[in-house]
Amino acid sequence: MSTTRQHPPGDLGPEPGGAGVGAASAVRTLSLENASGVVPLARDFTRQALHDWGWLPAATADRRAAAEDVLLVVSELVTNACLHAEGPEELQVFCGRKVLRLEVTDRGTGQPAPRTPHRSGRPGGHGMFIVERLCLDWGVVRTPGQPGKTVWAELAAPV
Repeated sequence: MSTTRQHPPGDLGPEPGGAGVGAASAVRTLSLENASGVVPLARDFTRQALHDWGWLPAATADRRAAAEDVLLVVSELVTNACLHAEGPEELQVFCGRKVLRLEVTDRGTGQPAPRTPHRSGRPGGHGMFIVERLCLDWGVVRTPGQPGKTVWAELAAPV
């Protein structure tokens, strides 16, 4: 069960720093530079933030599914940075009234994209397809003249 929904144009956006989450938001930052076991570290960090923000423990199946979607997307974004972008440097999690935004900053020059056509029966290559399916929106922000990028994804806050 996914918590994704369509959103009106302009409701969310690719602005860095969580600008799409609205004024009433909380943020958590985790440095992943030179850390080992970054995927479980990122999941545990995000799980604790979800707990602190009242997403967990989940009171309903929909709220549990929303939290599981967030943890899966964190895993996929951090894994992609490990496999394709010289490793992640930082994870930021922003919690607003309507959306939760994840940002993973890495040193890579590549451009993440879902593999097309998607072949569900084949191993590997599902990360950005999963992100695309579970998220309201996602994208990449680059700072001109600086290496690397920030891959962001936004998921609906549980109702």
